[in-house]
Amino acid sequence: MTSIRFLGAAGTVTGSRYLLDTGRARVLVEAGLFQGRKELRLRNRAPWPFDPESLDAAVLTHAHIDHTGALPLLVRDGFRGRTHCTPATRDLCGLLLPDSGRLQEEEARYANRKGFSKHAPNAQPLYGEEDALAALPRLSPLPYGERREIAPGVTVRFHRAGHILGSATAEVEAAGDGRPLRILFGGDLGRYGAPILPDPEPGLPVDALLVESTYAGKRHPEGSPAEGLQAEVERAVTTRGVLLVPSFAIGRTQEILFDVRELERTGAIPELPVYVDSPMAVDATPIYLAHREDHDQEMARRLAAGEDPLRPARLAFVRSPEQSKALNGVRGPCLILSASGMATGGRILHHLVHRLPDPSTTVLLVGYQAEGTRGWSLQNGAPTVRIHGQDVPVRARVATLSGFSAHADEAELSRWLATFPAPPRRTFLVHGEPSALAAAKVRMDLLGWPAQVPHHLEELTLA
Repeated sequence: MTSIRFLGAAGTVTGSRYLLDTGRARVLVEAGLFQGRKELRLRNRAPWPFDPESLDAAVLTHAHIDHTGALPLLVRDGFRGRTHCTPATRDLCGLLLPDSGRLQEEEARYANRKGFSKHAPNAQPLYGEEDALAALPRLSPLPYGERREIAPGVTVRFHRAGHILGSATAEVEAAGDGRPLRILFGGDLGRYGAPILPDPEPGLPVDALLVESTYAGKRHPEGSPAEGLQAEVERAVTTRGVLLVPSFAIGRTQEILFDVRELERTGAIPELPVYVDSPMAVDATPIYLAHREDHDQEMARRLAAGEDPLRPARLAFVRSPEQSKALNGVRGPCLILSASGMATGGRILHHLVHRLPDPSTTVLLVGYQAEGTRGWSLQNGAPTVRIHGQDVPVRARVATLSGFSAHADEAELSRWLATFPAPPRRTFLVHGEPSALAAAKVRMDLLGWPAQVPHHLEELTLA
């Protein structure tokens, strides 16, 4: 009997974790951290509902922390198997996981120093940098399209998902008494026609499918998001303001750099200072250039011609804390890209403290903002946001360009589902807020696909 237990991303958009148990083997697909509301973040500190030592293997679809950030905990708590992922995901995890550990250590030290934790005066990080570094040797790269046995009777094969560099759908096949059971873990599905990365690969004949629902029921704006970026840059030039962009260091930053360079090349915008204030983004950008197996035809053509598609004319990478602080004195027009994308941590918080009270600043939100994050509060018109224990007034203009999302919208999800040769026997709707999951269920009903929304910690039999 093969079962799947939904340990995360069930009824919520974060914390992807799925335990596959075939009776002969146990595999954890995804090892994400819960982000956003406190009630969700507290799940990160709950004991594992299984013994990590009992796992034969783990599988990651891509490097984002809500899919990988609990791996250091898993290893610290006893997991000794291999974690299978694409080569680019392995390289990006080498940046993301230690950074996650450092951020949690810094936040704990800051909370203790400032006395924010009244009920827990000795705040402890969830894990530290050393825990993350200890998990990295367990990562085992597997190129797209190659099948590998990862546990007794269980194989995995990755297919391009087009979400971020190295992102994949994971085809997991479990041997049984008769025909093998085939499950496709959809991870996060990317966009069609987005720069740098190829489109998502078509669906497969599978028995069960897990499909994300982040933007289910919603449509991204028509037209290229570069057009919206052009308008925001033109506005910053006219008002001589600062365009402050909370941006994910992996994926979003590189796409914006690509579009800024293209807009400059065509003369659509003037060459203005562009600051990337994120050590992780600084390190990730060369990785984006190096992994040719993840590039679309246009990206490959430009690199072959000797161009650097990710370098605007007046680009400055900001690495040291001193360089970051010096940006406080920079006046517009300019563009500052800084992580994190939902303003949950990182250097963007210092820029927000400095720039939010300034009406000449535009805070440009370019990705999904999970409920309960500071980005979500800004997007919903909060007059103040709490950062480092103080309420910061929001006098800056706040704008959203949702077209930059790396997640497929309703139309793109439907387009991808149409590539499957036949509906799977079971489809599970995951990785979405309740309203999005409800919209996804309506869509599946209209398509005539049997689908359900699993509950947190629910265990279901597949065969």
